[in-house]
Amino acid sequence: MAQIHALLLVSSDPQSSDDVMEELKISRGNVNTNMRTLVEWGLAYKKLIPGERKEYFIAEKDMSKVVKSIVIARKKRELEPMLRLLDELTGVEGRTAEADEFREVVKDLKLYSHKADSALDALVKMDSNWFFSTFLSMIK
Repeated sequence: MAQIHALLLVSSDPQSSDDVMEELKISRGNVNTNMRTLVEWGLAYKKLIPGERKEYFIAEKDMSKVVKSIVIARKKRELEPMLRLLDELTGVEGRTAEADEFREVVKDLKLYSHKADSALDALVKMDSNWFFSTFLSMIK
């Protein structure tokens, strides 16, 4: 998916699935599955070209929107299920040292996971220009 996204990002013209298949030497199924995901995540859009029957795609080129879309999608796909699982694991019963240690580890994981969740929520809500200027100054 990253290769397809990168190709769309650097392409000045809309790309069809056939264009992507040829350029990256990957299967139609791979292109279709990953293109659908890129569209669902808001990282790519369908572009209608008058007179063409093929679907063409372009990438979102506003990097603040790209970062926000990726954060939202990854949070939904990875962090939120983990938080639900940690909530379930909090109720593990047992009066052994191992059970006590397990509950303590789960408690710490929940604490840091909720902090990460809150930080990501704040990132999505904040002004993107401020974030990027701060981020760029940090990595210099």
